[in-house]
Amino acid sequence: MVGPGRRKSIAFFISLGAGLILVIILLYVGWVLLNWRTGILLFLGVVIVATVIAGIVLNTIFLVHEIRRNEQHDAFINAVTHELKTPVASIRLYIETLQTRAVDEEKRKEFYGIMLADSDRLLGMIEQILRTGRLGSASRKPNLAPLNLSEVVGECVERAAVQHKAPTGAIEYQPGGVLPIRADYDEVRAAVSNLIDNAVKYSGSEMKIEVESGERMGKFAEVRVRDHGAGIPQSELKRIFKRFYRITGPHATRVKGTGLGLYIVRSVAKRHSGRAWAESAGPGKGSTFVVQFPIAR
Repeated sequence: MVGPGRRKSIAFFISLGAGLILVIILLYVGWVLLNWRTGILLFLGVVIVATVIAGIVLNTIFLVHEIRRNEQHDAFINAVTHELKTPVASIRLYIETLQTRAVDEEKRKEFYGIMLADSDRLLGMIEQILRTGRLGSASRKPNLAPLNLSEVVGECVERAAVQHKAPTGAIEYQPGGVLPIRADYDEVRAAVSNLIDNAVKYSGSEMKIEVESGERMGKFAEVRVRDHGAGIPQSELKRIFKRFYRITGPHATRVKGTGLGLYIVRSVAKRHSGRAWAESAGPGKGSTFVVQFPIAR
């Protein structure tokens, strides 16, 4: 999401670059009309003008890219700060309550359960950030081992159902038999878990998530996670996998997150020579996320 101030900066640099290019072209055309007989100077003029124009275009692109990246970093920092502050404040409140008041055993257990849930939330976010750093490191290679993708997906579905306290049947899994792959177990589990967690977040009040695994084209083991929630505009389908990127809109602003989950999914897929993409008919029509890994014969 780009703020009004950043939009003005982007518009300024684009206008500046276009204006400079227009001035150079006008000066060059005028110079050619006045000195059309000097062939060598004409050739040199063409080279110089082309170089200057290319430099201005590249400079403008770089500035716009930096402005957008800074905006994404700011949004990420704000999101992480909020995500850290909320559970820490909650844990502190319950600890203070336990210290200052006499609490019966039933309430004490309830407080402990809430504090454990907040601690798990903190640990999960920290793990997301650390994993993003590891995936971005070219020196760290995945720890490949034989896996059955169907079993890994089943574990992730069970974990998500418990973690999100999903009603019976809210998360349905249709395994596609044995799907042998060679992959890093932790990374694959993180990718699938992020897809399911993302579907839960954007499902709205009525959680209905369908998870499928199966073989595609005899080459790939595929996982599909479908929800019936907010949906995704066509223009956002590729952007959502960028680091720190989050969809804008009324529903999206209510969803907590750091913008790292789908980046991790695509990074894991690429590290295993696979693919990841999203499908959606548009806002309000749900979405489907797909990740593929090469089958190990």
